[in-house]
Amino acid sequence: MMPEALRVSLMDDPRSEMAARLPRFLQPFLTWLTAKPAPGEASAPRAPVSFVLEAVLLVVAGTAVSAFAMAWLGPHGVAFWLALPAGLIATSSGLGLFQVVIFHHCSHGTVFSTRARNRTAGRLISALLLFKHFDAYQSEHMQHHSANVLFTDDDEFTGFVVGLCALRAATTRRALWRRLLWLLVSPLFHARFLCKRLLGSMASPDPLHNVLAMAFCGGLIALGLATHTLAIVVVAWFLPLTILLQIATVFRILCEHRLPAAEVIERRGRQLVCEATAGVFPGSAPPVNGGLAAWALWWANMLTVQLFVRLFVLVGDAPCHDFHHRRPGKKWTNYAHARQADMAAGCPGFPLNYADSWGLFKAIDQNFAAMERAPREVLG
Repeated sequence: MMPEALRVSLMDDPRSEMAARLPRFLQPFLTWLTAKPAPGEASAPRAPVSFVLEAVLLVVAGTAVSAFAMAWLGPHGVAFWLALPAGLIATSSGLGLFQVVIFHHCSHGTVFSTRARNRTAGRLISALLLFKHFDAYQSEHMQHHSANVLFTDDDEFTGFVVGLCALRAATTRRALWRRLLWLLVSPLFHARFLCKRLLGSMASPDPLHNVLAMAFCGGLIALGLATHTLAIVVVAWFLPLTILLQIATVFRILCEHRLPAAEVIERRGRQLVCEATAGVFPGSAPPVNGGLAAWALWWANMLTVQLFVRLFVLVGDAPCHDFHHRRPGKKWTNYAHARQADMAAGCPGFPLNYADSWGLFKAIDQNFAAMERAPREVLG
C-alpha cells in the first residue's frame, strides 16, 4: 500500500503521478509533452542550434504537407482533412519556435556565440516572419524583465493585453472570456494585429530590413500568381503566419503572466517577479482508481487537447516562462530540468518558490480571476 505522505505528494503533482503509474519508456515523451521531468529524471542537455533546426524542419515540412494536401488531395477525401490540419499545426509550431524561442533568446544573446550573430539572426527573423524590428523588440523586452516596468504602460505585456486586446482589470471573468473568444474570430482584431506587425516589420527605421520584409512577402505572392498557386501559398504559408500565429500568441501571452495584488505591484521588487509568473504545463493527473474507460479518456485528452496546446501554444520553453523571468538567459535549452532543480533548491534569492498551473485554459482562467479582483487602474 502506498504511504500516505507519498500519496499526498503525488496528488499535488500530476507529473509525479504519471511517473508512478505509467511505464518508464513513456516518461521521455511525457516530459516533453508536459515540460515537467519525472522525479529523479536525468537531464538531456540540448544545443541552442537544435531549436533552430527543429523550427526550420517544422516550418518546411508543415508547409510542404499543407501544399501537397491543397494541390493533390481532394477536399472531399479523408486524407485531405488529416493532412491539411497536420501541416498547418506543424508550420504554426515551427513559427512559434522562431518567435518564442529563437527570436526571443536572440534578444538575450544566448542562441549564437556572438552578439553580432544573435542580432543578425534576430533581424532576419523579424523581417521574414513579420515581427517587430529586432532592435526595437530587444529594447522593449529588456524593459519587460525589470520589476519596475512590469504591468506599467511601458511594458510590452500591458501594451498587448490592454492596448491591443482591450482586456482590462476590474472586469468580470465571464466578460473577459467573452472578449477573448470574440478576439479569436474577429476579422477586425486580426487586421489590427497584422497591421501592427506589418508596420513593425516593413516600416522600421532600418530601410534594408523593410526592403527584405517586403521583398520576401511580395515575392511569395508574385510566385503564387505566376504559377497559379496563390490559394496554396495563402493557405499553406500566410494562414499560419498570420491568423494562426496570432491566435497562438494571444493564448500564450494571457497565460505567461498573472496579475498580483495591487500592493505587490506597488512594492515592486522580487516579490512581484515571483507572483507575476507561474509555470503552465499541458496535462492533468492520470486516474487513480479508474478503469479502462477512465484511462482511455485521460489518454484521449493528453493526445489531442494537451498535445495540440504543446505544439500550437506552449512551444519550446514557454511552459517555464517563470524560470526565464527569475533566471533570464540561464540554462534555457534545458528549461524543464533547470526549473525543477531550481524549485527543489527553494529558488535561492527569491522570497517565494515556483508555482505550478496545470492546463492552459485553467491558467488563463486564473489570470482572468486575478484581473477581476484587481482595481481597474492597476494594469496600465
